[in-house]
Amino acid sequence: MSDPIIGFIGLGIMGKPMARNLLKAAYSVIVHNRSRGAVDELSKEGAQAAASSKEVAERSAIIITMLPDSPDVELAYAGEQGIFSGVKSGSLLIDMSSISPVVARNLAAEAEKRGCDMLDAPVSGGEAGAIGATLSIMIGGKASAVERATPIFQALGKNIVHVGEAGAGQVTKAANQMVVGTTIAIVGEALVLAKKAGVDPAKVRQALLGGFAQSKILEAHGQKMLDRNFKPGFRIRLHEKDLKIALATGSEYGVALLVTGVVGQMMTAMKGMGNADLDHSGLVRLVEQLSNTELG
Repeated sequence: MSDPIIGFIGLGIMGKPMARNLLKAAYSVIVHNRSRGAVDELSKEGAQAAASSKEVAERSAIIITMLPDSPDVELAYAGEQGIFSGVKSGSLLIDMSSISPVVARNLAAEAEKRGCDMLDAPVSGGEAGAIGATLSIMIGGKASAVERATPIFQALGKNIVHVGEAGAGQVTKAANQMVVGTTIAIVGEALVLAKKAGVDPAKVRQALLGGFAQSKILEAHGQKMLDRNFKPGFRIRLHEKDLKIALATGSEYGVALLVTGVVGQMMTAMKGMGNADLDHSGLVRLVEQLSNTELG
């Protein structure tokens, strides 16, 4: 049996390299994006272009979406020219965006009415993980649908975990973004404290990497802070959106997310300062401004 035709909607910082990796894995890929540049670029590499999400669904057996926020995903699926208006019974829908678990569950229910399985499969690993096909993929949905999608996930990531039923992937992604965001904030505070106390923050980072404080965030984002490299791998405005999802989920289930709330407000403040499109490691700039101290 030949490989299924895959539709891919959303060719941003994450989506474009993910679609490219599917092409490298020899899949037939049909792409659609709101702006045309990325579509033209991937078309030169072997992808086929579609004019709408509806057309993608009509021409594909498996449809992947990678979009910024819940309203974007809802529009791509349920809009006038959306996936649901063109999808065929038996298709597999995979949303790899980071959205509300409630929205994910509602869309899965709508997909089921149309005879389709749907997975919520958000990712972690940033642009580098998308480019290198090393993403961590956290999946909610039916086990049979996960089994069908596994070869595709293996072309996109390394750590592939089926967490539970519909929405479970998005709950896991919210938890991931809580840990990442709060760790970025505390790494920034620690390095700025070192600098203002007259201690070399680069050496402090090096020392901390050898103990219980060691983390990928300290290793990668701590270095970005020291290098003043805030080119976006994952933008502050998107991380703020994810923390809002986490806080809304906490409110729904009665969980007090106090630290998450503070870090979310720090990201909101960065947006207000005109820094929404910096990499989320740029959160250190807020700590620097409040402390009247710069690392670099």
